Amino acid sequence: MKIAMISLRDNPLTALNDTDSAGGRRHVAELSQELRKLGHELTVYTRQTDRRLPDRMRVDRGFDVVHVAAGPAEKLGDDDVVPHIGEFARSLSARWADDAPDVIHAHHWTSGLGAVLSARRTAIPIVQSYHGLVGGASTEIERLVGRGAAGVIATSGQEADELARLGVRRSRISTVPWGVDTETFTPTGPATARTGRLRVLAAAQLAPDDGLDDLVLALTAVSNTELVVGGGPARRFLRGNAEYERLTDLATRHAVADRVSFLGHVPHSEMPALIRSADVVACPQRQMSFGVVALEAMACGVPVVATAVGGLAESVVHQVTGLLVPPHNPAMLARALRALLVDEVRRQQLGAAGQDRVHIRYAWDRVALDVERAYHRAAGPELITAQRTPAQVYARLRQALTRDEPSV
Repeated sequence: MKIAMISLRDNPLTALNDTDSAGGRRHVAELSQELRKLGHELTVYTRQTDRRLPDRMRVDRGFDVVHVAAGPAEKLGDDDVVPHIGEFARSLSARWADDAPDVIHAHHWTSGLGAVLSARRTAIPIVQSYHGLVGGASTEIERLVGRGAAGVIATSGQEADELARLGVRRSRISTVPWGVDTETFTPTGPATARTGRLRVLAAAQLAPDDGLDDLVLALTAVSNTELVVGGGPARRFLRGNAEYERLTDLATRHAVADRVSFLGHVPHSEMPALIRSADVVACPQRQMSFGVVALEAMACGVPVVATAVGGLAESVVHQVTGLLVPPHNPAMLARALRALLVDEVRRQQLGAAGQDRVHIRYAWDRVALDVERAYHRAAGPELITAQRTPAQVYARLRQALTRDEPSV
């Protein structure tokens, strides 16, 4: 199968050789590599942000990256890139006039918009991955992109439900989780230095919905335990961050400040060692479309205490790979943490089960097979016909754009 992967905002060119790459950039690179191993011909199309890079480059893992000129050769935010998506789509249409792919897989709504516009007069099936809906001002475009695709991949059941509420037909939705690098996240290997206390680790971006305030309050009922928080801005920029200031004030008022440490941004390459240093990894988020940190902890054989929301409720199996608690409930969170911290044997049992679950369900080779099935499903003639039918979708896409854009 000839696959055109569109990753307009995340260039995967160097992701596999950069140990600190993470997020969408690494996801596209890992998935592309695994699809190549399955025998597919794959090209990733991304917007050119550096004129020093050639138009086409071959990644040593076997797939090509094409840099498409569209707008200024610099990194742009989603709002600023929208006026240039028409140019991006026209370039793709011209490339595919004589050499069309068998399927197009777009990542994020900006790529999806480019895909729908570029393939509007073709029978090329489009598969769309949102990796979490943005909502807000982007809602209408997200809805129309979903209606213009033959298939949509959700990362969790929660995202599938959100897509259905958005207007995407259930019959077009496939649920495929993000993958985990099971060669990097392992139980064996170096671990970050510890103190003499038991350690609970949380990885979050210091946003109010991360639920870290619940974790700080839970710590007041968990003795001889430290809370280590990784994520957010670099450590030197923590002071002045509103959420950091709120959390440190909360820890001070509840007399646990001496047991709470904020590391700031942690490079992806350092996360396995940090996870291995923990007795429990806590994921107290109040909403989460997909919980990568929980899966990386499970891959390292560390049990997880997580809130039963979104993707966390699907990836963590209660009483098997960790414990699930209601969101916004510090008392239940403290009870779950105490239950595991006082029982090393149980932690080992849950950790071993978590590692098995990740290898069976979330390793990249398994994820690639599920994505491949989504491609074949979207290539069915009835879905291709449905994808091409609503001409009004394209007109409404143009009306939904916040800025004028040249016609495609």
